[in-house]
Amino acid sequence: MPTSPQSQVSATPAAIALLDEIIADHGPVLFHQSGGCCDGSSPMCYPRGDFIIGDRDVLLGSIGETPFYMGAAQFEVWKHTRLTLDVVQGRGGMFSLDNGRERRFLVRSDICAVE
Repeated sequence: MPTSPQSQVSATPAAIALLDEIIADHGPVLFHQSGGCCDGSSPMCYPRGDFIIGDRDVLLGSIGETPFYMGAAQFEVWKHTRLTLDVVQGRGGMFSLDNGRERRFLVRSDICAVE
């Protein structure tokens, strides 16, 4: 599976705190952002063994021990950005582990240098 040459993802302290809470409840997890409509446009958090990474998914980096993947089509649009995982009030995606916690993950982006 393709990987990026350097990490393009980081996290705020609020995101790390929510991630730690989820890991305490569910064990190791991963993030995937597909770019699809509705839930797919948000970073989704899944138990690591329950989500199959596709051959075209791109590893953007890790937050601690938690990998963050993006679907290849969305990566083509976002490849020149650096993402920061953050948390806001609200419900997470239907299948994401942040659902039901009244806080949800989202990404903020900055433009990176183009190589």
